[in-house]
Order: sequence, then structure tokens, then C-alpha cells
Amino acid sequence: ECLPRMARPADELPAAIAGADDAVLSRRPSAHAWSAKEIACHVRDTEEPFLAFFQAMLDRDEPRYDDGGAPERWVDDRQYRRNDTAEALQTFRRRRMESPAFLRHLSPAQWERRGVHPARGTLTLTQFAALLAAHDTDHLDQLRRALMGIT
Repeated sequence: ECLPRMARPADELPAAIAGADDAVLSRRPSAHAWSAKEIACHVRDTEEPFLAFFQAMLDRDEPRYDDGGAPERWVDDRQYRRNDTAEALQTFRRRRMESPAFLRHLSPAQWERRGVHPARGTLTLTQFAALLAAHDTDHLDQLRRALMGIT
């Protein structure tokens, strides 16, 4: 059920920014809210730790999720404001297609493998994949609000 939900953002995010110029994509709706460009870069950069964690859940007993550092700091550390939004979403699409392709062939027992999320505790791979899909939905909504200039 979550695999089709995971594939949709690869189309929905680029569609949401269609026709928006760089000034609109770069505008933050408030001082502490991300711009559409920063959101696009964030979803791109979270794909790798998510997929690596799926693999770790199959390889080890209850691994701890490591997102590669505080994603909130990535905005500055990775200079998101200098990125091209369309390129970020193309990279997101490529990386995102890897996750459902990887997950599609898992056995029912593999879907029940567990890992530890730092805020949510122990989750099955099924629950973690659903978390990824919800993450996308949240950020798509956030991106649409940023384009409208609201938080």
C-alpha cells in the first residue's frame, strides 16, 4: 500500500513548482520557515539515509536510524539557497525510484524487520516506509504553502 504513495511525490513536487521562478522558489514565508527550494533540497537529501536505513533493517537486528546529521542544519551547511530547485527534484525523483524498487521484492517477514527511530522508537520496516510517505505528504503541503507565502 505504501509503495504507490512513495512514488507519487516524484511527480507531485515538480508539478507544484511548475511555472514558479527562482525568486518565488527562494522566498521564505517567514524567517524560520523553509522556502520551496529548501524543501526540495531537503526531500532530495533525506532519500539516501532512508534507503540506507531500509537496507540496515534487513542486515542487522534493530539498527538505530541515522539521518546523517541534523537536517535543519543542512539548509546552511549544504547551501540549499544556491541549488537549482528543478535539479534537486530531478535528483529526488531518481533517488526516490530506488526505494520502491528495493522494497517491492521484500518478503512479508522482511517487512516486519525492526529498527529504532530516535523520536518514534522501534518501528517495523512497514511502519518506517509509511513514515517516509507521510514525510513526503507533509513536505508537499509545506512546499505549496511556501509558494503562497504562508507558513
